[in-house]
Amino acid sequence: MTISERGGAMIRNVLAFVILTLAFEASAVQTLKVATIAPEGSTWMREMRAAAAASEEATEGRVKIRFYPGGVMGNDVTVLRKIKLGQLQGGAFTGSELTAISKDAQLYSLPFVFRDRAEIDAVRKTVDPLLFKSFDDAGWKVLSLSGVGFAYLMSSQPIAEPGALVSRKVWVPQNDLIAERVFRAGGVAPIPLPLPDVFTALQTGLLDTVGNTPAGAIALQWHGKLREVLDLPLSYVTGYVIVEGKAWAKLDAKDQVAVADAFRASGERIDSDNRRADAQALEALKGLGVKLVPADPAEAKRWQNVGQEVTVKMRAAGELSAGPLEALQAGLAQQRGSAAASQ
Repeated sequence: MTISERGGAMIRNVLAFVILTLAFEASAVQTLKVATIAPEGSTWMREMRAAAAASEEATEGRVKIRFYPGGVMGNDVTVLRKIKLGQLQGGAFTGSELTAISKDAQLYSLPFVFRDRAEIDAVRKTVDPLLFKSFDDAGWKVLSLSGVGFAYLMSSQPIAEPGALVSRKVWVPQNDLIAERVFRAGGVAPIPLPLPDVFTALQTGLLDTVGNTPAGAIALQWHGKLREVLDLPLSYVTGYVIVEGKAWAKLDAKDQVAVADAFRASGERIDSDNRRADAQALEALKGLGVKLVPADPAEAKRWQNVGQEVTVKMRAAGELSAGPLEALQAGLAQQRGSAAASQ
């Protein structure tokens, strides 16, 4: 064999090796490790596990998803750091926990913006895709965006009378700068604490007023210290399941479609289940002696105005993007116009 022939054979062998390697990588199992604070047995975990099973079946086992529930991987900051280090590939978070990735992540949770679920439904069709794109641009893939439910102010003390909140010990989640700004603008000095510390703070009297969904208050066992729920939606809590972009890119294109479809369907089921769970939880709270108290109309209007003022300032400071915010506001205006015309 001549030198030329040997060189040609070597090149063919290298090419064959490369082709085989690429074929192996394309068919290799990809495991996505996903962390969440959702406890085992919750609606979230049940549906995410169903999505994982559907993904594995649709991809013929090429994509496996391993969950770490119950906060075993740490809080949101720790989980995001582990994702960056490659120890995890994704996580489930609330919108307020993801502002470091997308400043618009908690757009739906802006305080005192929505009045009822019809308004949420009216804006999501146009706003959800814009939020997804903001994560795409930042190098992340949103697998699902689901509604946790409306958070309401709940207290062990009277909170319905005008000015009552000013004298209350009001909790805001640690690092939730929007909630803190709104309450301060309304004359309330909120107390920022991590979520795990709230139960003890209610027990000791450090806090007497919290914001949560009815189902969340029961699940976290806060309800034993609560006496009133203010019938005024504080914010709409959302939950995201996201995967880091490089990990997502390792999946075959067809497998990406299958996984995305499975999680989108699970997100829709979570939406539906959470609505039923919140309605049932509110009735359960009433059965335990917690009163649903109407907000004073003037006080409700004042807080809605405060929320709008904070939103305007955030937009002017570049802390919210024009596109998603304008789409949300346009959807709200249209929905409220239709609702007024039908009355």
